[in-house]
Amino acid sequence: MGERRQSRELALKVLYQMEHTKGDADSALKVFEDNFEAPARQRGYAERLVRGIAQHRAEIDQAIETASRRWKLSRMPQVDRNILRVAAYEMIFSQGQVPPKVAINEAVELAKRYGSEESPGFINGVLDSLYASRQADGSASGQD
Repeated sequence: MGERRQSRELALKVLYQMEHTKGDADSALKVFEDNFEAPARQRGYAERLVRGIAQHRAEIDQAIETASRRWKLSRMPQVDRNILRVAAYEMIFSQGQVPPKVAINEAVELAKRYGSEESPGFINGVLDSLYASRQADGSASGQD
């Protein structure tokens, strides 16, 4: 498994913890660091994801809700919601470092591992919709 995928998994776990405990990024990252070991490179990208998602959460959540059409974010399973946040952050804020199709594929792989049986298809559909809307707006490359 690649380092970036492992970083995404770490970020997913921290985001899940943040939502569950209503904690902020700094305290959640500290708790995670105190209790789990991870190589520095993986930890670094995971921290960047968690902090970026926390900083841009309102915009990310709005983009996900718009793309998901019939699903409110609050009704989505917690794991799916946070997988979508990781991918949406990479699609919108990576300045082209993560191609949107890579972000989508990685999210689907996370969903296969951590989500329900329906999660991969649901996540793929939402992220494809997000990608299509960003492409139509001319911002699919993530260079906002």
